[in-house]
Amino acid sequence: MSALREVATEPLTRQAFAPFGEVIGTHGADSFPINQGRTERFHALATVELLGVNDQGILSIFRGQPLEPLVIALMERHPLGSQAFVPINRGPFVAVVAPPGPFDENEIRVFLVPGDHGVSYRPGTWHAPLLPLHVDSDYLVVDRQGSGQNCDEVTLMRPIKPCFR
Repeated sequence: MSALREVATEPLTRQAFAPFGEVIGTHGADSFPINQGRTERFHALATVELLGVNDQGILSIFRGQPLEPLVIALMERHPLGSQAFVPINRGPFVAVVAPPGPFDENEIRVFLVPGDHGVSYRPGTWHAPLLPLHVDSDYLVVDRQGSGQNCDEVTLMRPIKPCFR
């Protein structure tokens, strides 16, 4: 394994994250009143993409622990469906991503996801496993269930260390 490569952590914006998926958050999202005006619905924040035959969209809760030290040596992708992570207890996390297609370490980007936002990775988007910044961070995960191989993994030649500024 080679020396670590520091990658600057970027702020999470819809535009910056668009090549990898969708930001799940209320800021700048379409909304309208429902329930006799007592509730504001932030509509269609992300889509669930299922590319396999007889797939089902499922909801799960993942309880994550911080990676210490925060050094990423593995990336994965799910070619048959999107995967969304929404913090339940408002814990921030780090999204380490690379574009779909053949894996290229030079294309890795790192986003700091605030605890009031989530992300949905497009099918085939390379990403690090869950990287919460706080102990016992819970996430609502919208995922795919179905037949077929839906998890590819690669080991990084140069592990990534997110650089917070």
